[in-house]
Amino acid sequence: MKNLFYTSIIFCFIVSFGFYPIDGYKRTGIKRLYQIQKMKLDSTPYNRIPAGAYLKLEDIKLNLTSLTEDSINNVLVDDEEFMRKIKRLIPSGNYSIAVLDMTNPKALKYASHRENVGYQPGSVGKIAVLNTVFTQMANVCKNWDDRIMYLKDIKVSSRYWGTGDHHTVPIYDIEKDKLTKRQVIASDKFSLFEWLDHMVSVSNNGAASVMYREAMLMAAFGPDYVNLTEEQAENYFKETPRDSLTNLANTVVNQPLRDLGITEDEWRLGGMFTRPAGKYVGRKGGSIGTPKGLMKWLVKLEQGKIIDENSSLEMKRLLYSTDRRIRYAKSNRLDSAAVYFKSGSYYKCDRTKNPDCKDYAGNVFNYMNSVIIVEHPNNGSKYIVCLMSNVLNKNSAGAHMYMASKIDDLIAKNNENSDAKLDENFKDKDDEGN
Repeated sequence: MKNLFYTSIIFCFIVSFGFYPIDGYKRTGIKRLYQIQKMKLDSTPYNRIPAGAYLKLEDIKLNLTSLTEDSINNVLVDDEEFMRKIKRLIPSGNYSIAVLDMTNPKALKYASHRENVGYQPGSVGKIAVLNTVFTQMANVCKNWDDRIMYLKDIKVSSRYWGTGDHHTVPIYDIEKDKLTKRQVIASDKFSLFEWLDHMVSVSNNGAASVMYREAMLMAAFGPDYVNLTEEQAENYFKETPRDSLTNLANTVVNQPLRDLGITEDEWRLGGMFTRPAGKYVGRKGGSIGTPKGLMKWLVKLEQGKIIDENSSLEMKRLLYSTDRRIRYAKSNRLDSAAVYFKSGSYYKCDRTKNPDCKDYAGNVFNYMNSVIIVEHPNNGSKYIVCLMSNVLNKNSAGAHMYMASKIDDLIAKNNENSDAKLDENFKDKDDEGN
């Protein structure tokens, strides 16, 4: 117990600040979108959104559907000149990166640096939960329109699964026109779409555990899931042996990644995101992510090959950033661009070594990860970046933003003489993950 007083372990799954196109309320029922769209229609000033955040549902497209190459490994082959230019941009320290320039789908350019090094993925791992929910929904219901209907209409309670996370979620009362931000409580009840939004947009750990739970129930009950009661769901977890539930959880979230050609060492998720969920479901295998594993998923997404084209497009919409941007996505080079983004951090401070160990500057480990799709409307450049780092004693947010500017200058402007400067002391005031 003594060590608990001297060693601080901080699990920080980073908060992003709003996703999904703002005209998506009617389609999804995500209430916070109603408020933003209403403000826009009423010409109410709303300065949180950069120019690139105003795409509509119909504007979001998949970029690589014309790519017929079956082997992803044949796509992710380093272009020597491109790789040399990318490596020049990497700061000193423990960084790994994969970059795909897909501006011209017929002439893709890939560059990597330590792409197979594994990192604790933090909240980037929630993309795996997003992936398994859509995978299981396809097994529950074959008709795409019905899947969207169920995501919008089926409402489930948090119960103990969604509690224990300090991250708040936005709760908008349409009748009172009032937005409240608070932690998830056991009685909270949201639609599947809203839970997914809470999981992705504000990176709420409780929402991730709730949706992980629902994916397990979809796998267990199949088409009968749509009529499942809360009592039946809880009885399933009470009556099923814990080791069986743990094995199911591991298979449900990881097998879809294997089916996409992503190996266990490239990306895997070890368990739920909140401790109360451990009442019935244990952890298994640990979590790991690599730039190459994440890049494989994003390429498959752009190809429309994750489940089907409709599912791929819907997941891309859920990753579309429509609010304040942080870390890598905060670079002003990206203000006019559409970005599809997820970031995550996970760090540990040993206070016996340094009593002043800071947030996001762990001295035992200090993971910071950013995955992003960037689409520029003016010059037409489009590219994917998967950046992972573990630089001790430094907040890497400034380095991530610096690399965003440098890579964008290289790809979008083809300008190697960028004026972007690396600020080692940069602190993102919008970064509210802790």
